[in-house]
Amino acid sequence: MKQLALAVAVLALGVAAFALLRTFDSGPEYTDAQRADAKSAICAAFETVRTGVATNTNAEPPGGSDDIAGALAVSANARVALLDGGQYLLARLDPATPSDLAGEIRRFANQLMDIGAAATAGVPNSDPVQAGRLQDAEAASTAISGRCG
Repeated sequence: MKQLALAVAVLALGVAAFALLRTFDSGPEYTDAQRADAKSAICAAFETVRTGVATNTNAEPPGGSDDIAGALAVSANARVALLDGGQYLLARLDPATPSDLAGEIRRFANQLMDIGAAATAGVPNSDPVQAGRLQDAEAASTAISGRCG
């Protein structure tokens, strides 16, 4: 019985050591070409999303301020640009993307989705929390532009 307990203890120690070593594994290594391709692709996706968000969040109703249906359509397009833009960026994020850029892309994408979800719930841009989200998204956008430029 003692031999069985010793064998189980040695096996458990081996599994624990293996798990510990796997924790320190840095993950897959990517070539410079893979990193460059991933950076190029996510930067292109970022430009597409940034353009879509800017276009749709700054649009005016076609019939002016009295056009309620137009105002609702413009608002809906802005929310779609925010929510879908964030999801699009996260879906296009390649594991080979340099980690500093990937972190900013995730931050920006999540902020876009949070802004869009809050707007859908009727939270105005003047709300302090929503204003903070907008500032954080702008900061992330600026950081991404600096890394993609």
